Amino acid sequence: MVENVRIHKYLADCGVASRRGSEELIRAGKIKVNNRPAEIGQLINPRRDTVVVNGKKVIFRKNQIYIMLHKPRGYVTTLSDELGRKCVKDLLSGVDGRVFPVGRLDRESEGLLLLTNDGALSNAVTHPAAHISKVYRVTVPAEVSDEQVKRLSAGIDLGDGKPPALAQTRVLERTPDRTVLQMTLFEGRNRQIRLMLSGLGLETARLKRLSIGAVKLGMLPPGKWRELMPREVESLKKAAEVAQ
Repeated sequence: MVENVRIHKYLADCGVASRRGSEELIRAGKIKVNNRPAEIGQLINPRRDTVVVNGKKVIFRKNQIYIMLHKPRGYVTTLSDELGRKCVKDLLSGVDGRVFPVGRLDRESEGLLLLTNDGALSNAVTHPAAHISKVYRVTVPAEVSDEQVKRLSAGIDLGDGKPPALAQTRVLERTPDRTVLQMTLFEGRNRQIRLMLSGLGLETARLKRLSIGAVKLGMLPPGKWRELMPREVESLKKAAEVAQ
């Protein structure tokens, strides 16, 4: 490990939280370095400095964990919940170490969710500049016209002051009362697909993430997890490097 490293990167590499999550812990006063409150952007020497999170010393872990989970509907993408809702952590029995989600799926969405203790990879994959593709299968309880499909691909104004949100969209199945779409995002926003469809007066009956980059959900059953294969990890790292 390098002599000096930013504290949020060190915490992410140790599996405490993502870089952004680590910064939130620092702001909340939950991180100390040599018995003093940590500061955003602070440089530390892991060989010399003692870092403590909520009273527990942080120990660097060399063994990095990469897993995929088939998140079922009804689970929130968090490791704990103040409201007592079901969390993805409840599905991680047998995982040898602490991991945190890479990005999110909202409570009523399902499908592929990556989890890791590699903060650097998590940050690279979720960074807005990465543009790593994420493919979804979306069921709409209505007929979606060709014109509406074109508008989804061209971009929908979400009214948030940002450029129109877009998704490469094609029809997989279509009947008068049901349409199944495949939608691909390269830079997602919170609840983007649901908001895009709502902007066209359409509801989202079901939303399932099928892949992130070259990593595919495949036949993994709902509620189950597996370790990523080395080639899958490398594909994510290469995709993030190319984007940067």
